[in-house]
Amino acid sequence: MLHSFHLAELPASVTARALLRPPDDVSGLRHAECLAMMRLGSPIVSPERLQLRRLAVFAAWDDASALDRYLGTDPLGRRLAAGWHVRLQYLRRYGEVAALAPLPQRAGDWDQDEPVVAVTLARLRLPELPRFLHWGRPVERLVAGHPAAVFSTAAMRPPRTFSTFSIWTSVREMTSMVHGRRDDVAEAPSHTVAMAEQRRRDFHHESAFMRFRPLAEHGTWQGRTLLP
Repeated sequence: MLHSFHLAELPASVTARALLRPPDDVSGLRHAECLAMMRLGSPIVSPERLQLRRLAVFAAWDDASALDRYLGTDPLGRRLAAGWHVRLQYLRRYGEVAALAPLPQRAGDWDQDEPVVAVTLARLRLPELPRFLHWGRPVERLVAGHPAAVFSTAAMRPPRTFSTFSIWTSVREMTSMVHGRRDDVAEAPSHTVAMAEQRRRDFHHESAFMRFRPLAEHGTWQGRTLLP
């Protein structure tokens, strides 16, 4: 199995259509999440929180040939092919999302010093939105400003699906962020504090934090490649 994460700048109508009707009847596609991008750390009431001209897609495929066919023949796939994407090898997950249930908890080993991609996917309990924003925004600022995060973004599909995507210089640095181990990083404890608050009373119906090995990137995002 292969995973991919895509970023593309599109007309707002195309993004809105993908949010309402994500691809499903596609040969070799196991699951896809289509989300509008949002800038980490942006004000709660802001156009940056729902960027309908920027689409993020997280997908699972039977293999690379299925992804290649989709990018070459499907109308939305051809638009995504003109943007940026990274192909990913699944390694680890914490938590569970029903649509991704076939994923084992762990599917490989890794070197602490190799680059890593982190993807979170969550279905929010809507009454928990105020708590989620209160505890989550410091984490957004932490990730957005972390010196070891070479790229980070968030995305959402209203009303309850949220995702984050980040590329890290190493597994060691990402793990250090998760556990708040760097004293030289602003708001370093915020992720640990948010995790404790989620354990106290879960923000989500379901959620998963996933770790991937980046295999190859294709295209550019805003004029540059993203992998370290």
